[in-house]
Parts: sequence; C-alpha cells; structure tokens
Amino acid sequence: MYRIAEIASIVHARWLQKAENSSIQHLLNDSRKLLFPESTVFFALVSGSRNGHQFIPALYQQGVRNFLVSEEQDPAVYPGANLLWVPDTVQALQVLAEHHRTRFSIPVLAITGSNGKTTVKEWLNQLLEPDFSIIRSPRSYNSQIGVPLSVWLMNEGHQLAIFEAGISRRGEMKKLQQILQPSIGIFTNLGLAHSEGFESMEEKLAEKWQLFQACPLIITHFQEDWINDYIETHLQPGQQLLRWGQEAAAELKILSLEKKEEATQVQLLYNEKEFRLDIPFSNEAAVENALTAALVMLALDIAIPVIQQRMAMLHAISMRLELKEGINQCSVINDSYSADISSLVIALDFLAQQQQHAKKTVLLSDIPETGWAATQLYERVAALLHHHGVSRLIGVGTAIAAHKELFQAYGIPELQFFEASELLLQHWDELSFREETILVKGARRFQFERISAQLEKQVHQTVMEINLNAMLQNLKWYQQRLHTGTRLMAMVKAFSYGSGSYEIANLLQFHGVDYLAVAYTDEGVALRKAGIHLPIMVMNVAPPGFETLVEHNLEPVLFSVRLFRAFDAFIRQEGIPQYPVHLEVETGMNRLGFSLSELPFLLEHLPSTACKVQSVFSHLAASEDPAFDAFTRQQVERFEVFTNGLKQVITYPFLRHIENTSGIFRHPQWQFDMVRLGIGLYGFDAAMGETNQLEEVSTLVTTIAQIKELEAGESVGYGRRGKILRPTTIATIRLGYADGYPRSLGNGAGWVLLKGSLVPTIGSVCMDMTMIDISGVPGVREGDPVTVFGKGLPVAKLAEWAGTIPYEILTGISQRVKRIYYQE
Repeated sequence: MYRIAEIASIVHARWLQKAENSSIQHLLNDSRKLLFPESTVFFALVSGSRNGHQFIPALYQQGVRNFLVSEEQDPAVYPGANLLWVPDTVQALQVLAEHHRTRFSIPVLAITGSNGKTTVKEWLNQLLEPDFSIIRSPRSYNSQIGVPLSVWLMNEGHQLAIFEAGISRRGEMKKLQQILQPSIGIFTNLGLAHSEGFESMEEKLAEKWQLFQACPLIITHFQEDWINDYIETHLQPGQQLLRWGQEAAAELKILSLEKKEEATQVQLLYNEKEFRLDIPFSNEAAVENALTAALVMLALDIAIPVIQQRMAMLHAISMRLELKEGINQCSVINDSYSADISSLVIALDFLAQQQQHAKKTVLLSDIPETGWAATQLYERVAALLHHHGVSRLIGVGTAIAAHKELFQAYGIPELQFFEASELLLQHWDELSFREETILVKGARRFQFERISAQLEKQVHQTVMEINLNAMLQNLKWYQQRLHTGTRLMAMVKAFSYGSGSYEIANLLQFHGVDYLAVAYTDEGVALRKAGIHLPIMVMNVAPPGFETLVEHNLEPVLFSVRLFRAFDAFIRQEGIPQYPVHLEVETGMNRLGFSLSELPFLLEHLPSTACKVQSVFSHLAASEDPAFDAFTRQQVERFEVFTNGLKQVITYPFLRHIENTSGIFRHPQWQFDMVRLGIGLYGFDAAMGETNQLEEVSTLVTTIAQIKELEAGESVGYGRRGKILRPTTIATIRLGYADGYPRSLGNGAGWVLLKGSLVPTIGSVCMDMTMIDISGVPGVREGDPVTVFGKGLPVAKLAEWAGTIPYEILTGISQRVKRIYYQE
C-alpha cells in the first residue's frame, strides 16, 4: 500500500492541491471501472481518441479524491482532492510501476514475440499453478499501459510473476524492460504481426530483444538462421541461453516428433536424460508453444515426470469472451476455463456492456489465488459483483460458499451455492434461467464447460463470428480523425449490416458514440427494449408508426413536406412540445430529402412547429471516388446554402452532418458538427481500396456434413450442373442460399477456405447445402470447419465473385445463421 504523498514523490509530481494523505491501493485509467473510490488514484491519460481529464468531474462526484493530471485544474472546483500534475501521465504510470516492481525479488517471467505470447503465458500459469502463487497479465495486457497496470497487481503473497510485453513501434520495449526487469525472458518467435511500425524485420527483432537486457536467463527455440545468429551475437556476458529444437546445439533436443489426429508425441533429450512428452494438440503453433512452456518448467527445476503428467492434461486456451444465444431467451457469456481476479474484472466489464436483459447472473467457482487472504479475496469479488449490477450469484466450491455473508453484505439479491459442479447439475431443474444475461466463469478443475453446454442453445452449425475488438479498433481509427468537438453517429441499420443489432449497439454505447441511426422504427424499438438509451435517429418513418416511435423516444427523419405536416399534426394532437426531429436535405443523391425549392416551406413553418430540429443532414453520393470530387464539393455547397437558410428561422443550435464513412477518410474538411460512420465500423471503406487500414469484423464459418468419392461421368446437384470428369472428392457443407450464400457462386464461381486451401464450389448452390470440390486437400474429415469469408478470404473477394458489394453479402446473411460475439 502506498500513500498519495509517496506516489507524488516517486513520479516527481507537482502539487496543484494537497489534501489528506490518502492510502492508495488501486490505479484507475478508465472511469467506468471505478470500484473503491477512497483508495483509488485516477491517471488522466490522453490518447488520440480520448482525453481522461474530461472524466475528472464525474469521478469526483463518485468519491475519488486523488488525481494525477497533465492539464492544469482549478483546485477550487475539487475541494478536498489531491491534484498532482506531471508532464506525461502515461510516463508517470510507468515510473510508478517500475518502482513497485523493485519491491519484489520473486522470479519474473517476461514473454515477447510476434505470436503465442498469451497462450504461453496462460499455459505456464496452468502448468505451474500447483507449485507457485502466480500473478500474471490479465488477458493481453502487454502494452505501454497494460504492462504497468499488470505489474501494479503484484503483492507479497505472490511467488512467481508472468507478464507479456508487446510493441508496435521503435522505442517502446526499453520502457517495458525497465518496468518488468525480468529474471527469465521468453522469446516465442518473430513474425509479420504488428510490423507496420518497423522498417524491417531486423529492426523489429532488435526492438524486441531489448526486453532481455540484463536478463540472466533467456528461453527460445531455433528459428531462421539470421535470427539465430542475431541471438547468439547479442548475448551479454553472464547471460544463459536455453533453446529447444532439432539442432545439435539445442539444450532441449527433439529426437523425434510424431503427429497423430489430435495429439503429438515428442521424444526429447535434456541434460542427457531422454523422455517423451504427449502434447494434446497437433497444430504446429500449439506444439511450439507447449515445447517453450516445457523448457521453462525444466529451467525452474520442475521434475520431468511432473512435466509429463501436466503436459498431457494441457487444455486449449479460450482467447476471447464469447456471447452466445442461450436457452429461454437468455444470453450466455462463456469464460469457463479460468477464474482469477484480473480476468473476472474483464469478464464483468463485458457483462456490464450487455443491456438486453435487466437481470444479470454470474456462475462463479472458487478462485484459486493464494496471493490474497481468503476474506480479502472474496470481499473484493463481492464488491465487483455489486459494482457491475449483478443480481444473481451462483457459487460453486467450498471456499466461495464459506464467504456467503460477504455477498449478503454487498446486497447481491439472489445467492445460491453448491460445493461442486456435479451437485449444481443434479439440481439443474431447480435453478430456472429465463431472460437474463449469464456469465459463466470457473477454474479449470470445476469443468464449467458442462454447465455452459446446458445453458447454450443448440444452433445451426453455420455461424457468423463477430469480433468486437476489431469493431472497436475501427471505431477508434475514425474517432482519431475527427476534429475536436465533432460528434459521431453510428449506423446500425439492417441488423447492424448483418452483425446483430443490440449486441453492436451495446458496444457502441459503452464506448461513447453520440448517436445511433436505424432505417425503420421497429429496429429502434428493438434497441430500446434491449436497454439502449442513446439518441436513435430513424431514417424512414411513416404515419402508421408515429405512435410507436414516440412511445420509445425515437427521433424521426422528416424528408418531405407531406411527412413534415403529418408528424407536426400528430405531435400537436398528442400535446408533446419540442419533439426532436431531423431534417434530410436533397443535394444530389436524388433519393430522399427536401429540395432547395422546398426551403421556403420550411422557413415558413419551422417557427411555429411543435418539433425541435436536432440536426439537418444530407448524403454524399460518391465521396469515395476522386473522379467525382467536383460533384461532392457541389453537394456540400448546396448543403451549406440550405442550412444557412434554415439558420434564419431556427434560433437554437442544431447539428449539421453530411459525411459518411468514405467522407470521413477523404474529406476531413467537411465534418461539420457530426459524421455518420457506417460500413467502416465493419472493416470496409471503399475509399481505401487495397490500402485498407481497417480490420474485418465478421467471419462466416460452416462445417462439412458429408464427404463423397465420385467417379468420372457422375454429376453433382440439381440439374446435374456439376460434371465429374475424373475421380473427385466432394464435400457437402451446411450452407445454402437460405443462409444468404448467393446462388451465383455455384458451379465453381465461388470458393471457400478449407485447411488453408481455397476450394471451389461444384454444382448449384442448394437452399440449405452447397457442395465443394476438396480433391487434393489431405486429411479432411466430416465435421471440419469451412470458412466462407473471414481471415484469409475477405468478404470483398466473395462479393467480387458474386458481382456485388460487401454490403449486400453482409446484410444478406440469414437470421437463422447464429451470431457469436467475442471480445479478446
């Protein structure tokens, strides 16, 4: 525990105001995650998309009295608060973490590399947990902010620390090395991931290697010759290097390696002792990560028989939180393979984003974390559940049940406890899950996957996976390009471009979008029923829906004289003053909107209307195309003429917006008061072309139902359109035009991704099935996954084959295809 005055001294802060010398246990950089205001210091971090200083007033109101800032603050506004000024709050956070690290002499394992960092970390935690009380990075906390926050979690009860260190540009690793000061360094590999910030792979390797300066022991494996040469020539005197591989110089030498269907047997030699490891995985990356973990265990003097036993029990690491449709109109968040305080906080944050159900339930096992005293641990768990609005806790295990009174003291309304998972399953019918969001989180030994299986609705094996992290990165990319004060409206019409309505709206609401827009009233009603409270603009309204629209506080777009008259009359009849509306202006799209000739009508009637104009907007017809920039400029000029005219009679401020996704990217000068972000959220911007800097959000995956061997002369599908000219292996996949797969992609026009290979369709696309030619792809089995679009096969390529655009492909995916939302 630190005092605020000690922290001020450590980070060399200047006092703007000095109050009580508070005890500090918690560092906060996200105002939404406040739990213990009295013992928290808030670091007001500044990034390209957000300025933490704007959250200081709200945090002060919530009881926070310790703030570390880089912008001057008026002490009179915050009586009784400690206000510390530093030039750079991120640097101050790092300096504090570096100081905190020096308090501990336990082994610190620091992992870097292009791939596998999180898997190696989580597997080491699983393998070493019986021997050590371990503190590790929460999920992928490996950045300039994530690393210091991870190190801050170290306490006197921990015996081993495992941290990740990730970089994206030059100059970053030295800071992380100073914070971590590792005693064992682990280098997984060097690949292309996150290479944008480096001029060459050599430069990238040199940056990563800085983590191991003054590190007594480095663990890695033999890689490309130039990487091996670099490592050997950059070892410092006194540093020990341990490597695994088939090379004679390897300290852990591979004598033989035999891959089976779902496992790998490796015969190894270490310190003249030969032994066999049974790794329960067959893919190359998993085997590589497992061997790295095994070498770390050997370096820590774990006995070979113990390594063999634990390695055989190794389980896959879920790298993401998944939101799935559950039984009885429930939503299920599956995080059933780990239970510790750090990952619980992340999972509860994800639960808090979900607004589709008022009731929130947590299924939680004992937490095997001996770095905390039991009472302190479960009091913190109770506080976390209370803070995140959990209304029901189902605890599994003797330790959590023994602290029932703590959860009662924090006012958790419903409490149920079982000593073991088997007992819970025996009483399943008594639990009654209905219309609630359920977080399932348990330590591995409780086998909560059986509980998850009971909760999750059995679905069509074709699913669309939605990467919420990718969507958030796309959102931030555009936010960073907005002028100060420019607001952002997110388009979530057409089931959020096929990605799901309330799930996406929850994410956008949680991350500070200003407005949402939908096409029709029923879409807005669904969002309101799911707990979305942001302003929602409805772009296509009609008089029969006025009552429903007003009932759910939705804001209509008025685009014609007739519609204006009708809605104004309705509002007057209902006696509702100043109801918010939006005016659409026609500037060249020639779809909907008031024309310039109708401006006099608006000038006459707006002063006396019962409506209040929230915004005036128009649509750019070709913002992505440089060939039409003159026309785009003409549209903007028409828009300015119209809005300047409206200012004559609208005496209060209203928002102006004309830019869409491509407009934000290509024409930043015309952002006005707000922009509308649509398809860019989902990873597409026509203006970027092949230089797309966004991440695709959606992956459509199906499975193989059956495999057949056909001879020359046979045919495939309706109309015998698939002609077999030679011995051919085909597979039928669970996807058809009723799922949204275009019929035009049959007969070899479309391709899918199977085991890393593109394979063509054969025969016509059926309603529920499609046949593919898998000849030449070895080891294919029924049940294997097939990627229709996603990583390795962009949806834009699918659209190209179908002669359409990505919008149509995405919005055409049927509602019977279940969506799975995940956050890494």
